Amino acid sequence: MGKAGQALRQVLESYKISQSALATGLGVERPIVFRWFHERTDPTAQTVSEIVQALHKINPSAAKDFVQAYLGDLTQTLHKASAQELPPSDLVNVSVLSQIFDNTTNSYKYLFFLSLLDIIKRRQFDILSPISFKEITVEMLANAWYPHNYFKLAFGTQDQIANKLNSLNPEITEPILKFRDTDKKLLRKSIQSQNLDDIIAFISRYVPFRLIRPFFAQKTKGLLDAKVNQALIELANHEFEVTKPIYHLDSEYLKDCKSIVLHQDWVEYIAENYPIVRGWVSWEWLQYMQERNPNIPNVANKIFMPQQRGSLSKQTKYWQIILENQEIKCIYSKLQLSKQGISLDHYLPWSFVAHDQLWNLIPTFPEVNSAKSNNIPSNEYFDDFVRLQHLGLNVSYQKLPVSKWYKYVDSYINELKLNNVQDLLDLQKLRSSYEATLKPLVSLATIQGFMPGWFYKLA
Repeated sequence: MGKAGQALRQVLESYKISQSALATGLGVERPIVFRWFHERTDPTAQTVSEIVQALHKINPSAAKDFVQAYLGDLTQTLHKASAQELPPSDLVNVSVLSQIFDNTTNSYKYLFFLSLLDIIKRRQFDILSPISFKEITVEMLANAWYPHNYFKLAFGTQDQIANKLNSLNPEITEPILKFRDTDKKLLRKSIQSQNLDDIIAFISRYVPFRLIRPFFAQKTKGLLDAKVNQALIELANHEFEVTKPIYHLDSEYLKDCKSIVLHQDWVEYIAENYPIVRGWVSWEWLQYMQERNPNIPNVANKIFMPQQRGSLSKQTKYWQIILENQEIKCIYSKLQLSKQGISLDHYLPWSFVAHDQLWNLIPTFPEVNSAKSNNIPSNEYFDDFVRLQHLGLNVSYQKLPVSKWYKYVDSYINELKLNNVQDLLDLQKLRSSYEATLKPLVSLATIQGFMPGWFYKLA
């Protein structure tokens, strides 16, 4: 299962918090927590937020460590998004920093600040030269590419970052698609080769100015919106060493501003606390994206480029055992499969489900899997898919030790919401469960932008 269940078990055991105590705090039945604890099901990202709140009431440190463990691969060290959890400082106003995302209704501030952190780190916290609006915008588009283009998450109905990504035609190479472009260097280069004048102008119209407005909240209160940006330029420039905003602009005049100049004290604070600061922003970004994608599975695993795809060795071994004992044809090509050289296909695309559970995996040929890509198969394959899954379950039931078989098929029971293990071996009950599970997921994936109705065409 996913990392939420693993993180929860780790924290409950470490802090000696009982499953019953957490269930009471959440207002749910204890068996629900039991299934999370033993990784039989995973809570949704929305439920994760509720778990954090419940743990915080029981033990704030447990809540902090749960979030750190849950999103640790993305942020290295993660703390709950609150002013109290950002490390204090005698040099900069951390309380104001914690307010920069208050009342935020679009993606721009999150992506701007995340991108600013990435640029600062890439420069090894050297701020001798300004950071241009163009450089930040390119970084924002690169940070938004995976959640929007690859995982097809919604950013908001009027979000211009998403609209601009839709209009671009960057060269996307295998290292990008296989998550090997770890510093986003190739992705940034490809995006930068496009015409970005319109999106740079759009982002630089408000975001660089409004992000630092909390540092001058009282002095800009009640100003006409058209006068706010110029006022912030003057305040940031003239009070740079007194109020200490994160940065000031590179000109006294709005029309001439092209870059930001970071404050040395803020750069030092970020350098000293980088994993925590980035973790805090990542948590805020996750909450924003979860609200706009409430029914999407595994949003937490989709808001950044994954560090790596999981191994399918266990799942491949399962199907190889079946192929050793039963002749099987690929449901797409109708050709006979052999134990050697199979490729496992995610019936619903991995970029939609973001997991490798067996109930969604079937054997095929590598070239077929490549042709299918992240498309959704035509409904005409559905019956063959269910029959193949049913065949695999029955053969493996006969050939595997019972304890081992139960471990393989646990995800079928949980995700297909079957009453018991024996229902897996009943073709009609299995088909009904698949139909009830896949139909809404296919509809949701189609709405997100995944292409339905895919057919394999023999060469």
